Amino acid sequence: MISIEKIATFTPNKNFALLIAKDFNLSNYFTPQEIAYIETAIANDKHFIHINRFQSQAYVIVIDPKKEQWHTKELLRRKGAELSKSINGYKQQNIVFADLTNEREYGQAVLEGLYLSSYQFLNYYKDSEKKKNTLSTICYQGELSGLELTELKTLWNAVFQTKTLINEPVMSMPSTSYVSEITSIAQRYGFKATIFGKEWLEQQGMGGILAVNKGSIDPPYFCILEWNPQDATNIKPIVLVGKGVMYDTGGLSLKPATGMETMKADMSGSAAVLGVMTALASNKLAKHIIALLPITDNRPSGNAYAPGDIVKMHDGTFVEVLNTDAEGRMLLADALSYAKTFDPELVIDIATLTGAANATVGENASVIMGTASNDAINAIIECGFDVFERLVQLPLWDDYAELIKSDIADLKNVGGPLAGAITAGKFLEHFTSYPWIHLDIAGSAYHPKGGNYHGKGATGIGVRLLYTFVKAL
Repeated sequence: MISIEKIATFTPNKNFALLIAKDFNLSNYFTPQEIAYIETAIANDKHFIHINRFQSQAYVIVIDPKKEQWHTKELLRRKGAELSKSINGYKQQNIVFADLTNEREYGQAVLEGLYLSSYQFLNYYKDSEKKKNTLSTICYQGELSGLELTELKTLWNAVFQTKTLINEPVMSMPSTSYVSEITSIAQRYGFKATIFGKEWLEQQGMGGILAVNKGSIDPPYFCILEWNPQDATNIKPIVLVGKGVMYDTGGLSLKPATGMETMKADMSGSAAVLGVMTALASNKLAKHIIALLPITDNRPSGNAYAPGDIVKMHDGTFVEVLNTDAEGRMLLADALSYAKTFDPELVIDIATLTGAANATVGENASVIMGTASNDAINAIIECGFDVFERLVQLPLWDDYAELIKSDIADLKNVGGPLAGAITAGKFLEHFTSYPWIHLDIAGSAYHPKGGNYHGKGATGIGVRLLYTFVKAL
């Protein structure tokens, strides 16, 4: 784990990086020859400049004033990732980062990229010690306070926690192990965790979760997490719902083999919600938050639920199953129905729900729909730009409800080849009766090829977004 230490001053004879505007006077930090090199690079529109001093490394990161603030911040996160790659490439353990601008958020963005890009998942390398990054200490000079740095580091570590849970293969992270991790994390960070098993699900009539679980030898669970500090500023709780499909084969509607190895990431929504709860509790945020995590896997055993089955859901709705690979909405529907119990101010679900969302916006964004106020939806979209977990709003027009009408039951669980992400949203909407936001992170939750500060594999998408949004409410 990297430590971040706040310092008042530093001497430029160590590894250091400066964040500057183009016209900054560099004479206190570099030789005339180095300044000439840096000025030439800036004139050629370079924004990340490396000076190799052999015994130490020096860097200059230059703000591009031509971009919007959210875009500038994202570019600076990526420069932070470049900085991390270079420092670790030179096997250095320490770096001083000095924010010499008047824009504290820009310095924060560089720190964020530097820190987040340090994540590694090395659990299954026999020579993992040799592969570890060397950077262990960041000394920061700038306007962020020590308390702000602590809060940010806690949030970023929650992203790491989320990524590790997602990256674990299902053979080492089945539902039983996941629930044990959830219990341990809740105890460690001080929020309440109540875990229910199959018998409780049967008593509650959660037919969606139970149907999906029929093909699995691992038990289903329903986890209720709660952070309710005495100084909470919201009267009614905010409820977060995360899809927890530990592995998705598609069930009897079997997925193709190509790409199925990434289906360990189908619990990314639940892992993100758990990460948010970890950060909220660690930072003692004054918000009453409840999280609901329906958990199982989706497998094609001899007793698996089948296309043509009709399932009675928690709220009494009968659903005709046309595709067992549309299992996430079956879990979420029961959880969204149960959320009514808490008389919530707002409910947000997050899920790797549809390939259609991935086809619509790709890896670079997530899909948002909902019945919450325009103010709430616009606020979370704005947060998405701020942390660069961008959201694209799709409509929930009544026309789309026609596509999920069944001839023999109340609803069918898929709407056909068109508007797949929207019909999934319309399906979920049926089970809500409160202000609600739906986030489909199917494309953004897991990047097999990697890139920038996210790295390969799980991205941890949703943790920074939801934490920032909840904090701002």
